[in-house]
Amino acid sequence: MSRRTDHTDPESLENFLRPIVQQFGCDLEAADVAPAPGRGRMLRVLVDRDGGISLDDVAEVTRAISKALDADDVMGDGAYTLEVSSPGVDRPLTLPRHWRRNISRLVEVTLVAGGKVTGRIKAATDEAAELDVKGRPRTIAYADMTKAKIQIEFNRPAGNDEPAADGTVEEN
Repeated sequence: MSRRTDHTDPESLENFLRPIVQQFGCDLEAADVAPAPGRGRMLRVLVDRDGGISLDDVAEVTRAISKALDADDVMGDGAYTLEVSSPGVDRPLTLPRHWRRNISRLVEVTLVAGGKVTGRIKAATDEAAELDVKGRPRTIAYADMTKAKIQIEFNRPAGNDEPAADGTVEEN
């Protein structure tokens, strides 16, 4: 008796899902399989694109992924649940596109040389991000960062590109 093997290692899974997600103008940010309560597994897929992704977009991508998984043997035998969503605001900025998608947001950057810089993202290229730190521009190469995370601002009105009144834009 032969058993089908699943191909749920991250690389195989991402190679299978990426072209499906790209059909919708989206980027595959992550895909992983984890045990779910009971005997099943949970397939979590994170997608995003420039300008953001709506719930309708997520529904379309979910239907396409589900159809492709039903037609292929990627998940192997056994039950699984598919969950497709966009990355949360707490997801680290690791690629230039993450920076580009967060222009005007407040970010905290941990530097390779030590210390942290907090500023508002003004621009992003393939090599570096330009921040507004206390009203002064500062360009930081991605290679000089160990970590970067968006800071939640509860007191900043939507569409406001100016620093918060409480002075939360600062350099440590």
